[in-house]
Amino acid sequence: MEKIKVVHYINQFFAGIGGEEKADTKPLIMEELPPISKNLDKILGEEAKVVAAVVCGDSYFNENLETAKKEVLDMIKSFNPDLFIAGPAFNAGRYGVAAGTITKEVKDVLKIPVLTGMYPENPGADMFKKDLYIVETANSAAGMRKALPVIGKLALKLGKKEKIGSPKEEGYIERGVRVNYFSDVRGSKRAVDMMIKKLKGEAFETEYPMPDFDRVDPNPAVKDLSKAKIAIVTSGGIVPKGNPDRIESSSASKYGKYDIADFNDLTSETHETAHGGYDPVYANEDADRVLPVDVLRDLEREGVIGELHRYFYTTVGNGTSVANSKKYAAEFAKELVADGVDAVILTST
Repeated sequence: MEKIKVVHYINQFFAGIGGEEKADTKPLIMEELPPISKNLDKILGEEAKVVAAVVCGDSYFNENLETAKKEVLDMIKSFNPDLFIAGPAFNAGRYGVAAGTITKEVKDVLKIPVLTGMYPENPGADMFKKDLYIVETANSAAGMRKALPVIGKLALKLGKKEKIGSPKEEGYIERGVRVNYFSDVRGSKRAVDMMIKKLKGEAFETEYPMPDFDRVDPNPAVKDLSKAKIAIVTSGGIVPKGNPDRIESSSASKYGKYDIADFNDLTSETHETAHGGYDPVYANEDADRVLPVDVLRDLEREGVIGELHRYFYTTVGNGTSVANSKKYAAEFAKELVADGVDAVILTST
């Protein structure tokens, strides 16, 4: 029996090319398999072989989506693979989006089994979990040793067209697919048994897990706006002209802090948006449409608010992971509190 031919997609970091400074790396085929691909090949064993590693920088892929998708697909197609694996991307947002995008493209165009892996909060997981098998991984590459064997095992089952079990059995993220099965215990008895366990405080497993949503309790209202220092924060990507900190257009790996003490109005000469998830024309014409400095200055002069904080904080919301968003907010919230800010206006797009 011939070995299953596997093509592996990775980003510039796992290819050993470099980190963020090499995120604009154009698609290429590695002359020699990098360590991660060699490890995957070893895990796949005698039944499959990684015949190539295709690489693309995270920024290049996400900022040139249609071009990069075609370039990478053509490289993959040239090896006539039987199976395609991307990542794992863990919680790297742009990597996850790229891995999910190219994995779905290979599935749709080449009609072969495909697989990727990432952390459940990676934006790529939310975008593609209904279309793909995505092995659940840890938050960072520290979980590589556990992730690759699970990916390898499931990949072989896909490659051999074997029956795929449940997410719990195989280790992939739930896809929202409900599968009927026959139980030798009536539903009424299963429900009562589960309720009794719950009442006793014992461990139980529901047959229909509900989604888990964060609940954020609102802070008390501002007592006197006329004496309050107000700050503005945005996920709409407003930045000084030229985007000096190179905040990515999607799946942002950073946020910016910028001084507006000398601005009464944001204009097309001074500010723009870095956001890649909406039509930027109107925001670039007048950034106040996303970050309302002009109106807040009016309120400041009228005495409706005490003062506008001299700094604003900004990033892009599209594709940016929940974990990164929480991390950014935790960092600059400390600065806002230290600067005596009483309330924050958060704008989004």
